[in-house]
Order: sequence, then C-alpha cells, then structure tokens
Amino acid sequence: MSKEETKPKKRKIKTPQTVRGMRDILPEDELYWRKCYDTAQTLADQFGFSRIETPVVEHEELFVRTAGKTSDIVQKEMYNFLDKDEKTKLVLRPEFTASLCRAYITNGMFNRPQPQKLWSYGPAFRHDRPQHGRYRQFYQVDFEILGSAAPVMDAQIILMTHLFFKELGINAKVLINSIGSADDRTRYKMELIQWYRPRKKELCENCQKRLVRSPLRLLDCKEESCQEVRTEAPQILDFLGKESKKHFMAVLEYLDELEIPYHLDPYIVRGLDYYNDTVFEFVAVDAEEKAQMALCGGGRYNPLVQLLGGKETPGVGVAPGIDRAILTMKAQNVTVKPPKRPQIFVAQLGELGRRRALALFNTLREAKFTAVEAFGKKSLKAQLDIANELGIQIVLLVGQKEVLDGTVIIRDMDAGNQETVRFDAIVPEVKKKLKSMKSKK
Repeated sequence: MSKEETKPKKRKIKTPQTVRGMRDILPEDELYWRKCYDTAQTLADQFGFSRIETPVVEHEELFVRTAGKTSDIVQKEMYNFLDKDEKTKLVLRPEFTASLCRAYITNGMFNRPQPQKLWSYGPAFRHDRPQHGRYRQFYQVDFEILGSAAPVMDAQIILMTHLFFKELGINAKVLINSIGSADDRTRYKMELIQWYRPRKKELCENCQKRLVRSPLRLLDCKEESCQEVRTEAPQILDFLGKESKKHFMAVLEYLDELEIPYHLDPYIVRGLDYYNDTVFEFVAVDAEEKAQMALCGGGRYNPLVQLLGGKETPGVGVAPGIDRAILTMKAQNVTVKPPKRPQIFVAQLGELGRRRALALFNTLREAKFTAVEAFGKKSLKAQLDIANELGIQIVLLVGQKEVLDGTVIIRDMDAGNQETVRFDAIVPEVKKKLKSMKSKK
C-alpha cells in the first residue's frame, strides 16, 4: 500500500450559509438603517409616543386568537415550536400589534391616561416564500394609539407614516379604504361569496381556498387572473353602516386638511381578522406615480384588546417595513448623509506608544472630539495613508520618545508642519488648532 493510500483524506468543511429567507446586514448599509431608526425616533418624540419593547417570543395562542385561525399567518407563516417542557406552544412574533396589545393588558396600561401612544422597533418573523423585498426575518417600526376611537387618531397615524417616508426621501402614496363594522362585513362577505362562487374556476388555487375561509382576502390577491375577476365584484363601501360611513368621511376630511394626497382603493382589506373601519397601505411610486412596491399597511382595530381579554379599548396603528423602505431608497437613488467626518487621527509607534495612544484617544472622546485610529497597524506610513484617505487634517502622534517625555506630536497634514505639546495640554491645543483651521476656510 502506497503512502498516498494510507494518508487520511482531508474532510471538506462546508462553508456555513445563512438560513433561507434570512440575511446579514452589512456595515455599508448601516447608514440607511440608522436613518430609518432616527427618523422614527424623531417622529415618535414629536407626536408624543413612548417606546415599548415586547419579547420576540410569545405564546402561539396570542396570534391564533388575534389573526384568526383561517389567516395566512396562522395557517402557514408562523414560526411555531414547543418549549422545553414539550407542552407550551410558542412562536416568533409575526407582527407587532398583537404583542403591544398584550403588553397593554398585561401591564395594566388601561389605568394610565388615555390614549396611550406607543411605538416599537425590531424584527418579526414569517415563514413566507422569500423574494425581492420579502424576508423571513424582517424589520418594522410600529406606531400604535390605544384608547381612542376618534377619527383624528387614524389621520394622525397616516400623517406620521406620510412624514416617515417623506423624511426618508421616498416618493410614496397612501391607498385607503373602510371595511366597516363586523356586521357590515358579515353582510358584505355573504354578497361576495355569492358573486364569486360561479367564478371559482377563474381564481388561483389560494383564492379558491380563501373563498371558503377568508373571502375578503380575494380582493387583495396579486395574481393577474384574480385581479381581472374582482373588477366587477361588489365593493364594501356600498355596505357600510351609518357610523362607519361617518367615521370614514371624517378621516378623509382630516387628510384633505393636511393636504395629504390619497387614493380610495376598495381592494385594501388587510389580512388580519381584527381590523375594522379605516384600513390603508402606503406604496412606493415612481415619477409617473406608478406603484413600485408596497411599503406598509395599517388601520383601526377596535375589537382587538377586548378579544384578548382586556377592557373595550379602541386602537389604530401602522407598521412601516424597514427592509422595503431601504430597498426603495436605493431604487429611488436617495442619498444618506454620512455621520460627522472625523476631525483627528491618532497615530502610534511601538508598544509604549500604542498604550499611550489608546489613553489619548479616550481623552479626546471625553472632550467630545471625533477621532479615529488604526491601532492594528504598526507602520506609521500605513497609518498616515489612512488619515490621508479619510481627509483628516490633524494627526496626533505618540511614539516611545513622546511617552518618556510626556508629550504628543501634532502634525498638520495640509501644511506639512508639526509641533510638540505636553500630553496634559493636548485638548486646549487641539481646540485652538481646529478653530484656526475653521477660520481660514
């Protein structure tokens, strides 16, 4: 037997991959994510919303009860699993509203001044078919108002969403509808089923199932064949009761007052059982006002808190999708300003110099300067090349001699000159240098 035959074969290590429908968010995209979060935070502060965090893991029953057993979320999209006790059924949250309403009840927030304006931000999970703009782990910012049935609250939520996309530089429009009360929908569903039943064979496979379990969802199917069938279908606006009509007209009057353009769309119904009255979606549009991508949906859900065992509490909310917002920003060539450019570069030579340079860097941070470093580089030339690439004018250099002397070298990269100052005087000297440079511009 040859030596080659006796050598153990090297085991090929399989490169780990991300789970299907999940993805990494890389540093080069962080500017967009930060812009979205900062915009949401600013709007929340301006409109008086308080931040709330709910667990990513919730009891399965929470969403079965709120979304409805026949909803797509419960039927096929939830990430559900048994806890370690092999009895407790848990899920990764598929949406925020039910979790926030659960928190509202659990923490007795109905005893606080009403309405409660709450907002949240984070990931949600749905085992949906991955495609462009649709991930199995996706991110949302969520705005909810609990404790008021006034139409002005619907308008305020729509206004915040309008401003959110406007601040991000996204060209978007709102599609709005009313699905009325539960009684209105019962009458409408019966009429809808009667109308669709003889046309069942013209529907896609999903819609043939929806005809039995969730007839309203027939209206928002994206299949071309189903969209052709629905054009002559009865519209829910013709089935609204007096109070629902009054509420909807008031919401539209607020939007007119705010000069927010909207489009009445009878096919906006939302996919969850707990919605009533006002429902809406925002879609990205191009320069010719043609729809590009759905960005978010929202609406009123007066029955939800009571459905979960709480007091009768009206609510309204929206959940803009961050993933789709960022994709749209890129598609519409929106530029995001980078953070403040660093003012100072801290360079070092030798182990003693690196140790002192780290302390110097922290001193600058405490003094509110924006500084950068390359402590992983030993070569001074390599460090100065980085400073040049970043366009930094002031370099602070610490080597072994400077450590022993208790000094720091200040180098002006543009002028090409340098001076030595005492370590304990570095902050006022840097301030003076920056002020002088600013006055020369």
